[in-house]
Amino acid sequence: MRKACLAGAVVLALAGSALAQRTYEGREAAALRCANLLSITAVFLFEAEQISPLERDVMLFATVAILERHVSGTRAEKQRALAVVRERRDVPETLDDYQRNARRCLKQFPIN
Repeated sequence: MRKACLAGAVVLALAGSALAQRTYEGREAAALRCANLLSITAVFLFEAEQISPLERDVMLFATVAILERHVSGTRAEKQRALAVVRERRDVPETLDDYQRNARRCLKQFPIN
C-alpha cells in the first residue's frame, strides 16, 4: 500500500511521438489529490445511495473547478494525472482521505 503526502509528486508519461514525462509537484500535486478524493467519494456515496444526484453533481463540479483553477496543463494531461493518483490508493483509502482532508482541500483550493 503506497501512501502519498498532499505535497507529493505525481509523475505521468504522456503519449506522443516522443515519450515525455510531466511531473506535478507541490500545490498542483495536492490539488490533484483533492480533486481525486472529491470525485471518487462523490461517485461512491451516490452509488451507495448516501447522497442525492444534486450533491454528487456539486462534488463533481468542485472537482472540475479545482482542476481548472489550480492545476496547469491540458485536460488530457490532467486526466492522465488523475489516473496516476487513482492507481496509488484504493477506494477505502480514498474515502478515509476524504474524511481527513476534504475541508482542508476546499480551503486550500477554493472554487468560488
